[in-house]
Amino acid sequence: MSESYKIPLAGLKAGRHTFDFEIGDAFFEEFEESEIKQGTLNANVLMEKRTGLIDLTIEITGSVIICCDRCLEMFSHPVDCENRLIVKYGQVSEEDDPDILTVPAEDSQLDLMQNFYEYIFLDLPIRRVHPDDKEGNSTCDPEMLRKLKEHIVEEEKHDDPRWDELKKLLSDN
Repeated sequence: MSESYKIPLAGLKAGRHTFDFEIGDAFFEEFEESEIKQGTLNANVLMEKRTGLIDLTIEITGSVIICCDRCLEMFSHPVDCENRLIVKYGQVSEEDDPDILTVPAEDSQLDLMQNFYEYIFLDLPIRRVHPDDKEGNSTCDPEMLRKLKEHIVEEEKHDDPRWDELKKLLSDN
């Protein structure tokens, strides 16, 4: 059974409310296809409830364990993100803006699990590699780096005579 990542919508007075959530390994197990399998994070949700609208500021900090794209070893990567989510009451429709969520007026809770996951994932870099040490050297697995260097094929630069003829046309004008 997963931990609840829900906040109440009904029964709260207008004004500011704060909610804190712990995100751990069990959270990521709920997402079977996730690249992230482990992590220790905290999510702080600041809710400002107004008439017909809820403004959420979601701050997530901590770290996740991800696979290095270069050496395939797992490493800890920091996560520190802040996102804003607007919740409106009304007919659920296809919104173009991912930062606006429309929920039916009778909903008493809002489950933020999917939002948390997306915010964490979007905070990760596109290219995920071990950080360099203080001297600027890679902290990747040295054995894997050695094997990669053995298999890298240096590309030889050949001039194509067809391009040379085209370049002549440009320089003649």
